[in-house]
Amino acid sequence: MPIKIILLLVVFAGVFYLVSLAYPFFEALMDRWQRKRMDKITPKLDRMFLDIPLNKLLLIDVLSPLVSGLLGFFISRNIWVAAVAAVAGLTFPVLIIKRLEAMRRQKFASQLVDGLMILSSSLKAGLSLLQSFEELTQEMPNPISQEFGLVIRQMQMGVSLEEAITKLKVRMRLDELDMVVTAMLVARETGGDLTQTFSRVIYTIQERNKLIGRVQALCVQANMQGIIMSLLPILFGIFVYKMNPGFFDVFFKDNLGRGLMIYAIISEILGIIFIRKLSKVDI
Repeated sequence: MPIKIILLLVVFAGVFYLVSLAYPFFEALMDRWQRKRMDKITPKLDRMFLDIPLNKLLLIDVLSPLVSGLLGFFISRNIWVAAVAAVAGLTFPVLIIKRLEAMRRQKFASQLVDGLMILSSSLKAGLSLLQSFEELTQEMPNPISQEFGLVIRQMQMGVSLEEAITKLKVRMRLDELDMVVTAMLVARETGGDLTQTFSRVIYTIQERNKLIGRVQALCVQANMQGIIMSLLPILFGIFVYKMNPGFFDVFFKDNLGRGLMIYAIISEILGIIFIRKLSKVDI
């Protein structure tokens, strides 16, 4: 008995020593990985004027895969499903930020025509371009007021108008804003009338939005077919599982079944992406 206890203590001490040696390496590796993720996420949040403390971002980044993995395990009682759910949880913060960026960009695009009308009327009233920007920030809601407010602050700090609005174009990545910035730069170089330029750009954007609306109306049927085809395998699988859960035992208990399940999930995701690409029309 004493010999067994001594052996256990020796093994425990050896494991503890190895863990203590490896811990700094894994800690540095984890810290480097988190820094890379934060370096990608933080600029996107800054562009959206979202002030979230770094410790909260790290907490969300850590909890997301942990909570997803636990939910996957409690629902399926299978460690492989939990592992897949945990890996998927790593992508949730990035996907949410991308969705927030897309929503903010879409809202900016919907406000752009009204903002150009304010700029045009302000210039007609005799205000300078900088004063017109200030008028826009006072009358329009976010996000367009935030973006043009940043342009104003940059110009007040000595940045040229050309550079400030070019940075705005890079931040928003909108075709409509590209037209506005290009028209403004050309008008300033050639000495053109900005009020007429804005009027032409407003008309172009409105006609383009009408065309996009018509195309989207024609693509509704294709989009619905794509959604139905994407959901059909998932709904059929849920239906079969509810009717007879034993049919799915091979997918959770056998190595070949697990491989087929992973292959089916990957194929379903690729199919959804492919169908969305086919039903999307760029104008």
